[in-house]
Amino acid sequence: MADLRCFYIIRKNVLEFLGYCCHHGLTMKITFLGTGTSQGVPMIGCDCPVCVSDDPRNERFRTHIHVEMGGMNIQVDAAPEFRLQAIRHSIPKVDLIMLTHGHADHILGFDDMRRYCDMREGEAIPVYSNEEGLERLKLIFPYAICDRPVVKGYPAFSARLAPSVLEFEGGTIRTVVQSHGNFDTLGLVFEERESGRKFAYYTDCDSVKPEARALAAGADLLVVDGLRPMTHPSHMSIKEAIEASLDIGADRSLLIHMTHHVDHAETEATFPESVGLAYDNLVIELD
Repeated sequence: MADLRCFYIIRKNVLEFLGYCCHHGLTMKITFLGTGTSQGVPMIGCDCPVCVSDDPRNERFRTHIHVEMGGMNIQVDAAPEFRLQAIRHSIPKVDLIMLTHGHADHILGFDDMRRYCDMREGEAIPVYSNEEGLERLKLIFPYAICDRPVVKGYPAFSARLAPSVLEFEGGTIRTVVQSHGNFDTLGLVFEERESGRKFAYYTDCDSVKPEARALAAGADLLVVDGLRPMTHPSHMSIKEAIEASLDIGADRSLLIHMTHHVDHAETEATFPESVGLAYDNLVIELD
């Protein structure tokens, strides 16, 4: 009887701790809403083996993710499929948005943020980006750059230049400039304050510079651009992405932003043990 009583006491303490962790945001959760390149996969009018594959990991919406940490819901970019994925994954709120850059496949889902503005009682959602990203945001959504929606049901964005360190109660987001061909993009490193978990996110870049590699050191998870096996002027190839991943040495690394040249199973089978491919609807919890 004493042993049984001890079991229930231990069980109660474990459940209370897990409840505390969930309530206080001690788990960093990353949801991959899209992992594909700008044309998505399958690509229109293509009957290549990847585009007609029945492996769901070869179906790729345009790249964007959602991060939950320290009690905050952070949207990173918003692809054209954002609304579909927000419903599928029951994203409850958006506290702030990190826009890595203003290319169409990363920004055209922003209008669907209008629902989250309604849920914030009309309060504008902060959007952090570089100068080019904010300029694109203003050009595409001029009606939404305001403190409150112009009309009820419209989106509203507070456009802000991303600092090198963005701090809030539950954690920190550090930013680093990346080269993306003729454009600059933002690399992001998330650190959850209570758990100490660290997640580095480097999409849409043609290399990972020394500063970005140093910033990602010690990461629990690294996600890095890996477009296709062949080289590209504004993206990293699979080989280049693996090299950067191994050099940084995160506990786990995943490639993102893949084209239809990448068959998930065949490609990942050739990777080192610590490196893999991200895929749509993958959810990772760092706890």
